[in-house]
Amino acid sequence: MDVTRREFLAGAGRLGLAVGGVCAALSSPAWLKALGRGARDVYAATKLDELARSSPLARYWISTETEGDHCSACHVSEVTYDPAHRHSEALIKCLLCAQACVLRAGERGRCRARMNVSGEMRSLVYGRPITIHVDPIEKKPFYHFLPGSAAYSLATSGCPLHCRFCQNWEISQIAPEDYDARYTAPDVIASSAVERRAPVIAFTYNEPTVFTEYMLDIAAAAKTQGLRCVLVSCGFMNEQPLSDMCDALDAIKVDLKGFSPDFYRKVCSAELQPVLRSIRQISRRGTHLELVNLVVPTLNDSEAMLSDLCDWVAGELGPDVPVHFTRFHPEYQLLNLSPTPVAALERARSVAMSKGIHYAYVGNVPGHEGNHTYCPGCGKMVIQRSGFLIGEVHITHGSCEFCGTKIAGVWS
Repeated sequence: MDVTRREFLAGAGRLGLAVGGVCAALSSPAWLKALGRGARDVYAATKLDELARSSPLARYWISTETEGDHCSACHVSEVTYDPAHRHSEALIKCLLCAQACVLRAGERGRCRARMNVSGEMRSLVYGRPITIHVDPIEKKPFYHFLPGSAAYSLATSGCPLHCRFCQNWEISQIAPEDYDARYTAPDVIASSAVERRAPVIAFTYNEPTVFTEYMLDIAAAAKTQGLRCVLVSCGFMNEQPLSDMCDALDAIKVDLKGFSPDFYRKVCSAELQPVLRSIRQISRRGTHLELVNLVVPTLNDSEAMLSDLCDWVAGELGPDVPVHFTRFHPEYQLLNLSPTPVAALERARSVAMSKGIHYAYVGNVPGHEGNHTYCPGCGKMVIQRSGFLIGEVHITHGSCEFCGTKIAGVWS
């Protein structure tokens, strides 16, 4: 994730001006903050009720009321389909992400962005972006996709994961009823990106999977304007939604947060295998892919875990997928930890390169030589970076200007 807590809070109050009036302010009004806890709870419940009534139908779900043999979608053990059987209440299973939430009427998934409303799944965040910025695409980070481009970046609330180190927890871990935002149609987002002279729209900051329907509609509108669309994701979506995303998007960056099922369960409240499945699927589809591993001291920085991660990337994806090892800064529930030592990031990069990965980077350390792109053929620097700024570029028609070796990526 790539917006800091300070940046989010600083930008929240002026959001309407920052995005040309596209969004309303995020923060709760002063009068609401002045109320007692009970009154705030009543307000939130009322707001949620309004959202439930007005939100559009979501995709990617199944109900006990759906016609046909769908029992196996919810039951792990073998079941015999009986068309005469009726559940005592209508249940919905969300098929969007790997949390596989089964919801009674009025319940929401773990992302808090999708809700069973009278037997139908509704998207509570469709058309409700809560933060919009124009960022360098290198901030996402994408290093091999249109370097130097401006990325019109947006998010709603919500995430199916609950990472203890989340750098964007004020966005990802809040509920839709916790903020005010006027409806913003997909074509308005695309037109606003054009007005801001941003050739790329980036879905980022929270986990954009929770607003997949909105994302796909924005991507369709963006295509008519000649824009590209990219996704910054935790990779925890199911196969069909991801297939639809690969059809609509031009690039995907996945946060591979560690290489241990135990780490994912204890630190992220999720599972590793669905993420690996998603990464394989993106790679096989041929969608431009980059990976980020946030190296968190004492949690996922062991030499064994980094070696296993690099072995998997090299073996499953090949040498040309860029891998960014980025520096952790204490946030959210891990304020007790120190920032990642630069030496640990350098060690991770060295491990990756020793496994044959061509493009391994040190992230969140401005000015480090590990920010640059080097030709895997001759070893010369072909893209120079200073923070998020691009300096020298020695790539012509996708190849190294010095030796002619192809440099993997999307350059035009």
